[in-house]
Amino acid sequence: MDVKELRGMTKEALLEVLQQNRSEIVNLRFQKELQQLDNPSRIRLVRRDIARIITILKEKNDQGTQETKDKK
Repeated sequence: MDVKELRGMTKEALLEVLQQNRSEIVNLRFQKELQQLDNPSRIRLVRRDIARIITILKEKNDQGTQETKDKK
């Protein structure tokens, strides 16, 4: 996914996409072990998407804590 798309999503939507990507990577690993994987580079792309989503979730969480600190 594109980073701009991910940044525009809510936390709930990001968590849903994260869960889908995690289940996809499990399936890809099974296919790799069974030698049925057509596109091995897909594993790399999904792993990077997972990392991007986790990073954006942490940034959104940090922004939320900064806002509460600023209000005090």
